[in-house]
Amino acid sequence: MAPLIALLAGTALARIAGLLGVDALDGWHPALRVGLALMFVLTGVAHFASRRDDLIAMVPPSLPRPALLVTVTGVLELAGALALLFPATARPAAAGLALLMLAMFPANVSAARRRLTLAGRPVTPLGVRTVLQVVFVAAALTVAVGG
Repeated sequence: MAPLIALLAGTALARIAGLLGVDALDGWHPALRVGLALMFVLTGVAHFASRRDDLIAMVPPSLPRPALLVTVTGVLELAGALALLFPATARPAAAGLALLMLAMFPANVSAARRRLTLAGRPVTPLGVRTVLQVVFVAAALTVAVGG
């Protein structure tokens, strides 16, 4: 749920900043870029922090080198977050992040089916996780194709 909160709160605060006169954030599209960036900083950092072992365990057993996959996806999330902040790179970054989320979704399915934990709590149930994933991918696609 923390990524959703980061997305919503980051977008709302950026939009408020735009309304208060920060020209670079004047509009929903730039505010959404900030919210997505915040979300991906949050999730990207998790790939290298205390939740790393849980994320490695989430990688489907059929995939090779789970630790490397978690490292690579974490780097991509952090790089994508940075690229979202610049208008010239935001659209391709958002498209790439949408594809990355789709590529990583099987790990969430696998984790739910294997009843794994994340930070000591059960992973998000698959139905809820699927709805969240749709929201996250839709936000990224909005940035990728939006004005």
